[in-house]
Amino acid sequence: MKAIQGLAQEINTRTACDAFDFPRSSFYRGLRVLPEAPKDRPAPPLALSPEEKQGVLAVLNSTRFMDQAPREIYATLLDESIYLCSVRTMYRILDSQGEVRERRDQLRHPTYQKPELLATAPNQVWSWDITKLKGPAKWTYFYLYVILDIFSRYVVGWMVAHQESASLARKLIAQSCEKQAIGPDQLTIHADRGPSMTSKPVAFLLADLGITQTHSRPYVSDDNPFSESQFKTLKYRPDFPERFGSLEDARAFCQPFFDWYNNRHYHSGLGLLTPADVHCGQADLVIKERQLVLERAFEKCPIRFKGKIPKPLTVPHEAWINKPLSPDKGLQ
Repeated sequence: MKAIQGLAQEINTRTACDAFDFPRSSFYRGLRVLPEAPKDRPAPPLALSPEEKQGVLAVLNSTRFMDQAPREIYATLLDESIYLCSVRTMYRILDSQGEVRERRDQLRHPTYQKPELLATAPNQVWSWDITKLKGPAKWTYFYLYVILDIFSRYVVGWMVAHQESASLARKLIAQSCEKQAIGPDQLTIHADRGPSMTSKPVAFLLADLGITQTHSRPYVSDDNPFSESQFKTLKYRPDFPERFGSLEDARAFCQPFFDWYNNRHYHSGLGLLTPADVHCGQADLVIKERQLVLERAFEKCPIRFKGKIPKPLTVPHEAWINKPLSPDKGLQ
């Protein structure tokens, strides 16, 4: 503002404001000198005295009226032939004491920490979840448990059951850890806040195995994106049925699906490699073989590639759940 004033004295106000891209109306408004408010403002003649205000406040905070709104208190007192002040004055008195709020006790939700998980190799971070599969009749379901490695997208364990159970989840996690030879302090398992995920049997098992357990924030599906994406791949398959006739039918469908998903599904998030290639350490070999194929195609017809040898897609070096913001760009 002072810089604009100095420039305006040398040229003119319009040019000075345009130079600083500053509205002229704001410039003139800043030049106005407002009269100072009187320090000792006299009280309005109709205002309540300090003693009357204290009396009204005592009634509002009394045991009888402490949980009622000023309108209810006002109406109740009128029916008892008592008038203290207007409803608006009651609100002013409460506001002067910092008591204008919801007067009933309210539920305070805890603050949940945003999970930030990083995997740079297989068997560092697993994600698991349970989804419903429709049964033969309405309101009947089978429950599909799936444990997924977020770096390789490899399904390390799955199970179909009649119910969602903490003991079944505990059994599946234990078997999957044994198959993958998981050692203490090697693995983090992430899940949402379903009853099986937060159950004591699962928590005790993970503690015994030296596995870190993390959970999504309530009602935040993005905190468990890998499991959600895998379930979408399952249910968007052309041969996925509307309903399963029995538990055996559900298992018969899932068995070939997970074999395809792990071993023959060229995953777009893995540079078009299969989860098994990445999980079992075959990614570099497959990429080298693809590079040889592309080089032979280039030698046959360089002009088709505009003189540039094509490169195969590579595997990402890391997988994140909620990648933290970059301090430089402020982007994920």
